[in-house]
Amino acid sequence: MIKIKVPLFMGALVGIIAIASYFKFATTAIETSGLSIASKIIIVDPGHGGFDPGKPGINGADEKDLNLQISLKLRDYLEQAGAVVIMTRTTDDDVDGMDGVKYKSKDMVERKKLAEGGDILVSIHQNSFTQPSVKGAQIFYNSQSEKGKALAEAIQKSIKEYADPQNKREVKSNTNYYVLRATLIPAVIVECGFLTNPEEEKLLNSETYQDRVAWSIYLGIVRYYETINKGA
Repeated sequence: MIKIKVPLFMGALVGIIAIASYFKFATTAIETSGLSIASKIIIVDPGHGGFDPGKPGINGADEKDLNLQISLKLRDYLEQAGAVVIMTRTTDDDVDGMDGVKYKSKDMVERKKLAEGGDILVSIHQNSFTQPSVKGAQIFYNSQSEKGKALAEAIQKSIKEYADPQNKREVKSNTNYYVLRATLIPAVIVECGFLTNPEEEKLLNSETYQDRVAWSIYLGIVRYYETINKGA
């Protein structure tokens, strides 16, 4: 048996647990077994960091900080379920563990090296756009990776169900992102929301919403493994 601490909100984790509440975000310990991610090696990549702040929020939030906060929460959920998690960073540093200006290409190459030997890679980011009305989480994958697409679809579906029911976005392929193009394992970039949208930036700065997003990503990963295990 694995004991896992999870947030409660209305909904059910199909195939694993059923949780009912009245949209109150809380935590409890529940028992579950046979989790599909046990012993899986999952690379969690908080985008940017150190010398690279990422996209600036409309009210001053730094993308790199939000990426790390959500990633650490995701790590905790995954580890509680028995996964082996490798973080590309756990502090406000670049992946070499040093502050200061470095070449962006070197940073990305080091992230790729950390992904070697993993089963999947999930890179956490925040989005931006010229129009402040644009919002909503969206997942990107390499068009050459069918498993990457399946992972992206599973996470996008979970985010819509458990974090952002009004989200109408669909997954999108992209070969311009180095981490997607160069990584051999199934990999996705999770753009958790738009920092250029005032309401969404406020949500993303909320620990409660960060927890909900991290939980949704976790559920998507579990759903992905359940799907591919059935097809094995």
